[in-house]
Parts: sequence; structure tokens; C-alpha cells
Amino acid sequence: MSIQIAQAQPEDAAIVATLVGELLHEIMAAINDKAFNFQQADTEARATVWLREGLYLVLLARDGGMPIGFLALYQSYALYTEGVYGTIPEFYVRPAHRSKGVGAALLEQARRLGQSRGWRRLEVTTPPLPEFDRTLAFYRREGFSISGGRKLKLELS
Repeated sequence: MSIQIAQAQPEDAAIVATLVGELLHEIMAAINDKAFNFQQADTEARATVWLREGLYLVLLARDGGMPIGFLALYQSYALYTEGVYGTIPEFYVRPAHRSKGVGAALLEQARRLGQSRGWRRLEVTTPPLPEFDRTLAFYRREGFSISGGRKLKLELS
């Protein structure tokens, strides 16, 4: 396997949206709940705009040109972090390519990107459910530490 990682461009929005859909469907299957209302066309449109405007950075992993995973980042602000930091809202490696260094390579690129932007840290959330213990173990191996809390949402529309 020859992994190439590059920053996604607006023309990659369809690929990014497809991978996001796979991620969300995998999460919903794991928790047995339709927690997300994924629409390919809407997701692709948002990704195109956000990638173009630089609001949403995506590191896209490919093997021989085939997309095999991605890591999304955006800049965040909080007083408790003592400066700007990066948030990872979505991170996914296709099942056939897991445990082969793809996720670690994506995280290393995210570290470098964050450092180049002066971010103090990276934050990521994983559901506190047994179905995601393997994901949590991966993050811990990659140097992440638990900073508390659970991610909650309140729908506004």
C-alpha cells in the first residue's frame, strides 16, 4: 500500500461527501439509531463552499489514486485552551484499510498542519459507548488524552 495524503480541494467535495456518508452510516449502524440526516447532494454542496472558503480543511488519503480515508479540521476558539486550536469533526478510514497506518498518517499530517497554523492543540470527540472503545484506544495510542465531558447537541432548526 502506498498512502498519499493531500489537502482536499473544492473539486474533491463529492469524494469527501461520499466518505462522510460512509462514516455516518457506520456510526448509525453501530448505535442502531438514525442520528444523522445525511444527504449526499447537500453535504457535497456544503463541502464545496467550505473548502473553497478555507473554513473546513480536509486531508484526503489515497492508495493508488483511490480514496481510502479523510480527516477534517477547522479552527476553533476557547478561553480554556489558551489560544486557537483545531477541532476534528470527522475522521474516517474505510474498513479494508484500517490497522494499516492510514489513520496515524492522517493524524500526523493534521499535527503538522495545526503546528504550522499556531494551534495549541487538536480536539476530537468519540461517543462514550462500548461500540467505540477501539476508536478511543486508537486516539490514546496517538497521544490524545481525555479532557472530559460528552458531546451533546441541541437542534436549532
